[in-house]
Amino acid sequence: MTPRARTLRWVSALALALVSGCAHFVPRPLSPVKSLATFNIRSLSNPGLRKFLADNRVPEPAARWGLKALTLAALYYQPSLAEARDRLLAAEAAQITAGERPNPSVAMALGYDTRIAGAPSPWIVPINVDWPIETAGRRGARLAHARHLSAAARWELIGTVWQVRSRLRSALLDLYAARRTESLLARQQTAEFRVVTLLQGQLEAGAVSRYLVAHARISLDATTLAREAAIGAIRQARIRLAGALGIAPHALIGVKLSCAELRKFPRDLTRLQIRRRALMNRADVRAALEQYAASQSALQLEIARQWPDVQLGPGFAWNSQLREDSEWQLRLSLPVPVLNHNQGPIAVARAERRLAAAHFLTVQTDALEQIDSALAAYRSALARMTTAASLLAELRRQIDSVRARVRAGELQPLDLAEAQIAFYKGAQSLLATRIEAQRALGSLEDAVQSPLTLAPSVLRAAQRAVPGSENP
Repeated sequence: MTPRARTLRWVSALALALVSGCAHFVPRPLSPVKSLATFNIRSLSNPGLRKFLADNRVPEPAARWGLKALTLAALYYQPSLAEARDRLLAAEAAQITAGERPNPSVAMALGYDTRIAGAPSPWIVPINVDWPIETAGRRGARLAHARHLSAAARWELIGTVWQVRSRLRSALLDLYAARRTESLLARQQTAEFRVVTLLQGQLEAGAVSRYLVAHARISLDATTLAREAAIGAIRQARIRLAGALGIAPHALIGVKLSCAELRKFPRDLTRLQIRRRALMNRADVRAALEQYAASQSALQLEIARQWPDVQLGPGFAWNSQLREDSEWQLRLSLPVPVLNHNQGPIAVARAERRLAAAHFLTVQTDALEQIDSALAAYRSALARMTTAASLLAELRRQIDSVRARVRAGELQPLDLAEAQIAFYKGAQSLLATRIEAQRALGSLEDAVQSPLTLAPSVLRAAQRAVPGSENP
C-alpha cells in the first residue's frame, strides 16, 4: 500500500469516528394549543399520577385527598418543579463539560517544492498534530466547580419543593377556613332569623320597640352578607387550590378533600432545638453554602491559569514520490506570561468569592430571623387559641343553662336564640385563632424545612423525573 493510500485510509477512519460520535439535533417545537389541551385533561384520577403515588408508597385516596397525597399530586403536575428539575439536569450535564479533556487538532496542508532533485512530483503533504496538555490541576478545579454548582441546583430544587408545598397548604387552608366560616355563619343566620321572627311577634303584641326589631334585622342582613362573602371565598380558594396543584379548576369537581392535617397543632415544633436543625436543612442556606464552595473552586481555577498550558506538536512531511525526502518534527510551545499573570480574572474570582460569602451570611441571618419570628408567632397563636377555646366552652355551658331555664319556664325562646348567636360568634373567633395558628405553623414549617414536617421520601420523589413526562 502506498503512503498516499495509507494516509487517506487513516484520514477516512478518523473522519468516520468523528461523525459517528456526534450528537444530532432533533427539533421538538412547543405548541401552545397542545399544551393547553394537555392541561385541561389533567385530573387526580390520571393513571400516571396513580402510579407516581404508588411508587412513593402513597396509595390513591379511596375517599378523601389529604395534604400528603395532594402534595405528591402537585409534585407530579407543577411546571415549576419540572423547570427546577431540568435546571438540575443542566447543572449535572455541565459536569461532563468540566471533566472533558481538550481534543488534539490535526492540520494538513499542501506544499510545493520544485527544487527537490530527482523528485517526480513537487507536491509535499505535511501533517501536524497539536496535543494540548493542561497544567496546574485545572481539570480538577473545573470539576469541583461544576459539582458544587450541581449541588446548589439540587438544593434549589428542594427549595422549589417547599414553595410548591407551601402554596398548596395555604390554598387548602383557605378552602378549609372558608368552608368552616360559611357553615358557622349559616347556623348564626338561622339563629338570627329566629330572633327576628320572635321580636316581630313581640312587636305586634306591643311588647318591644321597632328599634329592637330593626337592630335584629340589620344583624341578620350583615350575617347574610358575610355568608355570601364566605361562599365567594370558597370558590376563590378552590381556584387557588387547583392552581397550586397544577390542574384546571374543573378537575376538582367531585373530589373530596380531607383537612384533618390542618386540625393538628404539634407542640414539639416550638422547641428551640429546631433552630439548629433548620439551619442544617434549609434549602436556601445549603444552596448558598454550595455556591460559596463553587466560588472557591472558581478562584482556584483562575489561579491555576497563571501557568500556561503546554502544546505538544509532532509533525511529519513527505513527498509523494520521493521516499527519502521525509521529515519528522516535534514542537513544544507554551505562552510566555510576560504581559500579564491572569491578574484580572483572579481579582474577579476573589471578589465573587467575597460576594458569595456575604450572600451566605445574608441568607443565614434572614433564616434565623424568619425562624425566630415564626416560633414566636406560633406560640402566641397557640396561646390565643387556648383562650378562645375556653371562651367557647363557657358559651356552650351558657347555652345549656339557658336551654334548661327555657324548659323550666324561667326564660323565653328569644333568650336561647340570642345565646346561640353568641355561641356561633365565639365559634368563629375560635376558628379564626385556629386558622391563624395554622398559618403560623405553615410559616414555621417553611422556615424550618425539616423532615419532621415533610417526609424525606417526598423530597426524593420531587427530584426524580415524573413518569410519562415529556420534555423537549
